[in-house]
Amino acid sequence: VQLQASGGGLVQAGESLTLSCAVSGRTVSNHAWGWFRQALGKEREFVAAMSQRGTTTDYAEFVKGRFKISRDNAKNTVSLQINKLLPDDTALYFCAASSWELGAVRQQFKYENWGRGTQVTVSS
Repeated sequence: VQLQASGGGLVQAGESLTLSCAVSGRTVSNHAWGWFRQALGKEREFVAAMSQRGTTTDYAEFVKGRFKISRDNAKNTVSLQINKLLPDDTALYFCAASSWELGAVRQQFKYENWGRGTQVTVSS
């Protein structure tokens, strides 16, 4: 499966963005999904996850209700909506897929497919 993340950009604090992960080679409904991010000089961290059935989601504590992970089976995409962006949200955002996990998982090693990432930069 190939993943291509897009939708990042330079925005001001308080604005919103929707990141999209285009999936080819597999259908989104056959995978569990995750979004991760890596800020400059920091380790990559978990952001959000969705179970294979799409019925369960999980979010990092810092999200505090501002992020929403979703998928569109018809378009074969997975999205991450980010509201009320903060300068601390500045990072390279990655989507990831797991073909064997059923749940919404946080551990990076459980995802075998990764996209290249899309940069989100938030100015104050």
